[in-house]
Amino acid sequence: MPEQQPLDSYSQIVTGVAAELTGKVASLRVPQPGRGGASRGGGSRGGESLGSGVVFTGDGFMLTNAHVVGGATAGTAAFADGSTTPFRVVGADPLSDLAVLRTSGTTPPPAELGEADELVVGQLVVAVGNPLGLAGSVTAGVVSALGRSLPTRSAGAARLIEDVIQTDAALNPGNSGGALADSHSRVVGINTAVAGVGLGMAVPVNATTRRIIAALMRHGKVRRAYLGLVSVPAPLPAVLAERLGRPTGLRVAEVVTGGPADRAGLRAGDLLVSAGGSPVAAAQDLQRLMFAEAIGQPMAITVMRNGALVDVIAEPSELVSA
Repeated sequence: MPEQQPLDSYSQIVTGVAAELTGKVASLRVPQPGRGGASRGGGSRGGESLGSGVVFTGDGFMLTNAHVVGGATAGTAAFADGSTTPFRVVGADPLSDLAVLRTSGTTPPPAELGEADELVVGQLVVAVGNPLGLAGSVTAGVVSALGRSLPTRSAGAARLIEDVIQTDAALNPGNSGGALADSHSRVVGINTAVAGVGLGMAVPVNATTRRIIAALMRHGKVRRAYLGLVSVPAPLPAVLAERLGRPTGLRVAEVVTGGPADRAGLRAGDLLVSAGGSPVAAAQDLQRLMFAEAIGQPMAITVMRNGALVDVIAEPSELVSA
């Protein structure tokens, strides 16, 4: 019947994604001595945390959440076909809530990583994971919002994971580290949190997180540059927006006393227009610049202050965990 066709098409997409990805998303068991359970979207059982992990290379590398592995160095991955394999933690980055694992046994073919920066609000997404230890669970929904911030803690210091995907695809404890996929079965996010009923969050897979993943694979950690400011998106004045061809910049909400931004003369209320010769229109634009190569190097920053454009030179320092 004609009125059934939209549901049939929807079902075909979801079942297709499920068939492609379910076997590539493992259920993880991670021993956690002295810890009662995992935070946010992770599950727990006795002295171990439960989560999910996505195979993303043909030689056994997997992606999951940093909060799933916690301080552990190893664990076990179980796949939908019944096979299991030990893994070691190659590296974890609490500030992005991403971790890279390396298995020592055979794994299924890798999932294809997509591009979260191409997502739009309302787009269909499918979550594949192992909630509550139930292997191969699939839920579907839409992208509810983009560019969200998610509070996290690193070494006792509160920070924000920026540019997070919000979805209404049902997530439960144990979904953490699983795949959020688009209709073509490309992994566009790593599910990271259950923020409430009908509200889930995922770390995006984009150019910035690809750099984080590559650094974890090579070095086991991510070195980051630090400016010492808090910013929020804000509209540019109409004349400047027309001149630059974009509507927004980043308003400096707070400057850390004694930090690189403070020493450069940046002030709360400044409107960031560009940094390092690149336009700054959203939080991720600044994040892309804050990696190891920026540490200790002069960075030209242009801001609008009191109706005029002001140029300053900042020298980012290395971000050190508190």
